[in-house]
Amino acid sequence: MSHTAVPDDHPRSASLRTRHRIEAGIDAGITSRQGLIAEGRGEAFDYLIGERTIESAAAAERAAAAHLLRAESPVVSVNGNVAALAPEAVVDLADATGAAIEVNLFNRTEARMDAIADHLRDHGASEVKGLTADARIPGLSHERGKVDADGIHAADVVLVPLEDGDRAAALAEMGKTEIVVDLNPLSRSPQAAAVPVVDNLVRALPAITEHARDLRDRPEEWDAIIEGFDREAALADAERAIRSGQLE
Repeated sequence: MSHTAVPDDHPRSASLRTRHRIEAGIDAGITSRQGLIAEGRGEAFDYLIGERTIESAAAAERAAAAHLLRAESPVVSVNGNVAALAPEAVVDLADATGAAIEVNLFNRTEARMDAIADHLRDHGASEVKGLTADARIPGLSHERGKVDADGIHAADVVLVPLEDGDRAAALAEMGKTEIVVDLNPLSRSPQAAAVPVVDNLVRALPAITEHARDLRDRPEEWDAIIEGFDREAALADAERAIRSGQLE
């Protein structure tokens, strides 16, 4: 079944479309084979949460937008799954918040880096960082530690879509404000984040963008939104939603 052949009234239509995007990403050299496993894990948590944006996640998305707008050097980090699933949403979010886009991979090869950068440019990105890799995140010996000096390394706020536990912890150690999108509230990534967004990436990024556009001309509200967000309560609410089994 092709991506376009998935009928809208199919009860699993959204999940089937995201699977096809990951498959297409592998064929295009954007996504690693391990991305299939990660997608399946995320899909399981999304099913348990009812495939919806819960109230605490919506609050986190609004806080994320305020953080990105208030930041001096915000960066949206992109891996292979993110590039395959939501390239337009990444570009829209960067445009709405003034954030840079940087590719960062665990299974890093020059070919994959170039393919993802080209893919993002094809979807409207004017500049894509990550190819220079002239700085390192302290404490990370693997390829995710390679970052651009004027990108993630210099950022004050970093949006990390999808779980990325060791790098999330290392970025927090650097004093950066992290926004993490991850459907597993018990993962190291949201546990390390200032703003854990327990929601599906394909819902979360457009929601953050919508909030950013709404708040962009109201900077007097940013601090109150940020200070009013309770990360511990958000994580606890997401865990309750998953454990309750009350699917909609």
